[in-house]
Amino acid sequence: MPGSGPADSALPGAGPATGPGERATVRLRDDGPEEPPRYAPEWLELREPADAEARAHDLLDPLRIRLANLPGKGGLVIHDLGCGTGSMGRWLAPRLDGAQHWVLHDRDPYLLHFAAVGSPRSGADGSRVSVETRRGDVARLTADALRGASLVTASALLDVLTREEIETFADACAGAGCPALLTLSVAGRVEFGPSDPMDEEIAEAFNAHQRRDGLLGPDAVTVACEIFSERGATVRVDPSPWRLGPDEAALAAQWLRGWVGAAVEERPELKARAERYLRERLAACAAGELRVTVHHSDLLALSRPTGGAS
Repeated sequence: MPGSGPADSALPGAGPATGPGERATVRLRDDGPEEPPRYAPEWLELREPADAEARAHDLLDPLRIRLANLPGKGGLVIHDLGCGTGSMGRWLAPRLDGAQHWVLHDRDPYLLHFAAVGSPRSGADGSRVSVETRRGDVARLTADALRGASLVTASALLDVLTREEIETFADACAGAGCPALLTLSVAGRVEFGPSDPMDEEIAEAFNAHQRRDGLLGPDAVTVACEIFSERGATVRVDPSPWRLGPDEAALAAQWLRGWVGAAVEERPELKARAERYLRERLAACAAGELRVTVHHSDLLALSRPTGGAS
């Protein structure tokens, strides 16, 4: 991470995004460096248990009903966008019945290797799970690209998209009649125990950072609901907060560095006070005295079935 400041020691992926409109695992635009810094597998491994605990389990029943009613008997085809090390597959595949073929999309071949090696081998009923990997950009999806897909999944993606990019994504899902399960989008709210007078100031600066260059940041889920609904999808949103306490101190510390780092990148005038704030928060974290709730939202969009949703 360039420069000096509170996010210097954050693992890649925990801190500010590598560039406007990019996650390290998902290329959203053609401009920018050819190979931006990748997410550290250590960061993805660190957050995976919290992600698994946070994801909205109540969205699974309507998803299962939709998938059970798909035509054909060839099994499920699931596209996982920006798969990283494959945590979504490890969480979801064992919760779905029937044979599954996962298409793992990521721009980083290093992470794709981890995802393929660590993928589950069977579904909830013991049916076979197979995987393939695809390296490349995934934002410009079309209905043709999703032809035959049963489901599209992604985590922590919506908040780095613009309205136009979500419209393109929703058009592709609607055209293919393909549902989408989009988890762990930032909601723009963080709660600490104990609280600190700077909590709200840092949160506001972080949210402003998330909205840079037309990105939707914490507004993404609301906008995505409108866009998918306009295209005839049935949409449901459930909360999926991280609840971090002493047992998640390592994750909380990395998240804090990234959260404060993004705030300072957005508002450099905060730097001196933010560094003091971060030191005190990290000390409380190390002492087991800090609890933090990081609010996210999960979205399930059930597009109207078409002949392409087999």
